[in-house]
Amino acid sequence: MKLFIEAQRRLTPGEKIAAVFEMSEFLMRLRRRQRAKAAPRIHRARSILSAASRWHDRDTMKRVYGWDPEATRK
Repeated sequence: MKLFIEAQRRLTPGEKIAAVFEMSEFLMRLRRRQRAKAAPRIHRARSILSAASRWHDRDTMKRVYGWDPEATRK
């Protein structure tokens, strides 16, 4: 853990932000894969919307994507 923290301290602010975005993208891909394994028949677009709904509230999902996550969970 000490080595990891030391390596993080050496990163520039831009490198730290890039790492955050990379981790976010990785987590979204991981979540899509988990959903695909749990329900392999879900359409890809719905899978992506479902993953996005983990980060955005219901009103944002409805306004931006025209998709209501609550309606599909029932």
